[in-house]
Amino acid sequence: MSTKAQRRRDSEEFPPHVLREYALLADGQRGALIGPRGDIAWMCMPRWDSGAVFSSLIGGGGKFAVTPSTNRFVWGGYYEDATLIWRSRWVTTSRILESREALAFPGDAHTAVVLRRVVALDQPADVDVVLDPRADFGSRRMRQLSCDEGVWTARCGTLYMRFLGAPSAEVDHDGALRAHLEVAPGAPHDLVLELSDEPLRGAPLDPDRAWAATGTAWQRAVPPISGTIADGDVRQSYAVLRGLTSPGGGMVAGATMSLPERVGQGRNYDYRYAWIRDQSYAGEAVAACGAHPLLDDAVSFVSERILADGPRLKPAYTITGGPVPGERSLDLAGYPGGADKVGNWANEQFQLDAFGEALSLFAAAARLDRLDTVHWRAVEAAVTAIRACRMEPDAGIWELDERRWAHSRLSCVAGLRAVASAAPARQGSEWTSLADSILADVSADCLHPSGRWQRAPGDDRVDAALLIPAIRGALPADDPRTVATLAGILEGLAQDHFMYRFRHDQRRLGEAEGAFLLCGFMTSLALHRQGREVEAGRWFERNRAACGPPGLYSEEYDTTQRQMRGNLPQAFVHALMMETARALADPWTGPRSRD
Repeated sequence: MSTKAQRRRDSEEFPPHVLREYALLADGQRGALIGPRGDIAWMCMPRWDSGAVFSSLIGGGGKFAVTPSTNRFVWGGYYEDATLIWRSRWVTTSRILESREALAFPGDAHTAVVLRRVVALDQPADVDVVLDPRADFGSRRMRQLSCDEGVWTARCGTLYMRFLGAPSAEVDHDGALRAHLEVAPGAPHDLVLELSDEPLRGAPLDPDRAWAATGTAWQRAVPPISGTIADGDVRQSYAVLRGLTSPGGGMVAGATMSLPERVGQGRNYDYRYAWIRDQSYAGEAVAACGAHPLLDDAVSFVSERILADGPRLKPAYTITGGPVPGERSLDLAGYPGGADKVGNWANEQFQLDAFGEALSLFAAAARLDRLDTVHWRAVEAAVTAIRACRMEPDAGIWELDERRWAHSRLSCVAGLRAVASAAPARQGSEWTSLADSILADVSADCLHPSGRWQRAPGDDRVDAALLIPAIRGALPADDPRTVATLAGILEGLAQDHFMYRFRHDQRRLGEAEGAFLLCGFMTSLALHRQGREVEAGRWFERNRAACGPPGLYSEEYDTTQRQMRGNLPQAFVHALMMETARALADPWTGPRSRD
């Protein structure tokens, strides 16, 4: 059978689901999406930006599914508290069964371990298992497949495979392993899949020990956060961010690639890289909740990149700090409505606001006494880069054409002011003066006649990104420009307590793209700083609900169809949900508008 024919067959057996139905398994080194039929539809090996071994999500080959033997069942599931240990739950006409799912945590750089424990809750239950890893997005199938004393081994591209728990499995005509399991109540059945870019030596893992170690590691990784208006969701979002963060501190913006923001519009991207801005958002959100380890991870990764690259800082890097590859196609069908893309064109861009957000991150860490001398050198390097590049056009937060975006420059103002307050007096004075100079420059070419900020010189539209600098401290909450900008954004870009980035053209909001959840939470923060607590709460709850049963957020939300759009999960949305939940727990005590 040809590779394309095999991909079609995989798609027919386990077709893609709407995004709200996928749960994330992650171990810091890589992640997997698991659907309602127990089908792992996405996982890259050995790390986030490697080729996928399970890629049916975007029309590639490879599958690993544990599914009730009957087609008549309904699905549910839940995460164990503050972990990425997922429990798939199925109710048939006469049985209830669950499958406990996880990537062994914390992850090893070379070896991924997929743990699956099937449990019959009331009566004996039958499940079907199919395993067929295909390396390099489905192009390289298993070979040298053999079974010795109940343990399957194989090669898959350059990877090594070992599979425990299905000794009676049979190889079908397509080369996949298939097994039928009969599970008795009180007798869990374990399946353990190991995939590695190194030979797998020694005995197979003991499932009980692997599960115990994974549960203990998650308990240690997620701190007991409290004092927010949504403690459970905040802790779960922290777990998501931890799962997306590598041991070196780099946090991928998303676990997936190529998931479309809008059907047929060509807006599908590869987010399996660490964006400086996104990592800064995550660190600032964690800092709002306390001096927790993910703050140190963000500070470490961002400072290393700034010290290494200075004014040539790239918007994004691999989790090891390497360059992001250029964008290309894989000749796959893609997720419905989208097209396959690997790599990202952001590797060729300059984004000035990344320096401002990095300084805001460093300032948040300094307030918690988490900066050392190396980090302060990174602060100085970021300030030097801003001074050198402040007049240059950049691609901006939305990665568009290069212009002198108001948001980019105002973000630098915010970062300079924030870090100046934590610096020695002389430096603080110099950095505040630089912030004043940049603010005067933006006021000269981006202040709309109505008194609000506009997007860029010659572009008088409102943009939800212009909420961010005021939230970060570029201007006081009661500054007339802050008040007018919020009013203009609410009038021009808000709909039913969801926020859109900007108007692309004359189409109605929602026709060009989905509501942007990052902007929805930013709107809640902006209203909170105006003392408009009830409105802020409404915005928070509306956007908090824009997720599926697993509680994961994508980048955009289609308010008409009530569907998630874009890559999943989107780290910066989880970060801003955390920050907003913490901020809204206390009344705003700073200056506010009289409106």
